[in-house]
Amino acid sequence: MLFFSDAALLLVLALALDALVGDPPALWRRVPHPVVLFGKLVEIADQDFNTPDAPERRRKAYGVVFLVALVALALLIGFLLEAILRGLPFGEIGIVLVAAIFLAQKSLYEHVAAVRDGLVGEGLEGGRRAVAMIVGRDPRQLDEAGVSRAAIESCAENYADGVVAPAFWFLLLGLPGLLAYKAVNTADSMIGHKTERHGAFGWASARFDDLVNLPAARLAGLTILAAAPLFGSRIGACFARMRRDAPNHRSPNAGWPEAAMAAVLGLALAGPRAYRGYTVDDPFMNPDGRRDATAGDITRALKALVLACALHGGLILAVALPALLT
Repeated sequence: MLFFSDAALLLVLALALDALVGDPPALWRRVPHPVVLFGKLVEIADQDFNTPDAPERRRKAYGVVFLVALVALALLIGFLLEAILRGLPFGEIGIVLVAAIFLAQKSLYEHVAAVRDGLVGEGLEGGRRAVAMIVGRDPRQLDEAGVSRAAIESCAENYADGVVAPAFWFLLLGLPGLLAYKAVNTADSMIGHKTERHGAFGWASARFDDLVNLPAARLAGLTILAAAPLFGSRIGACFARMRRDAPNHRSPNAGWPEAAMAAVLGLALAGPRAYRGYTVDDPFMNPDGRRDATAGDITRALKALVLACALHGGLILAVALPALLT
């Protein structure tokens, strides 16, 4: 396994590569993205073992067994891949390349910016089409403010679980930790829903995803707060709002980056939302903020994202200093 400072140095390089290159579409049109492969395994398990006529207890047990098998497989692949790469000349470059594949700074920025551009260039329908690519809620029920809030919430939440969390687990456990995290996160995104079909089978995936995201979600919230002065807010006041509102979110993790972003931008985020097949009646994050978000607020959220990513990378660089100085 990689030493902590060495892993931090490789992670800084992976973050820099991801920020510059992102996910090249031409590459993933030719070969499947590893996350897509994890998704195929989840899809197969969902079809074969999550039979609607099975008792709920059995479906929950099958979901637990599947999750354990998925995590074990991801850990094994990560361990073998890291061992092979470390045994090769300049194998650290390969580790950086693999790690960068599972980070999502540039792709997140581009997907959120596409919602803003859709609203500006094509109006509400353009915004709805773009936001449907990054959120699970029903876009037909969103007005311009709803589309904008959905994009901003996705920006905050996916910064936590698409950037900070995979970086955190790579830093702790190298490629095995990174691949295992992405496998769990993929399973949660596909079957970790409180619906009639997935409430039992996806229970383990949802709960374990909550657990592995606990530290990263809070770190993500803290780094987002650094953008407060850009928008005329005080970091201390925003921190107090984040601590007040985040525990009220239906998710034990998403509330932290969302509450931080809401406080920084002066918006009310989260609140009641309609998804495909079910609705949630959640309290707002920063309930005294504006609810009439616009495309301009998406631009402000993207600026906060860039600053948060820079601070996050700087913190990891500080951890990497011992490896740089030896």
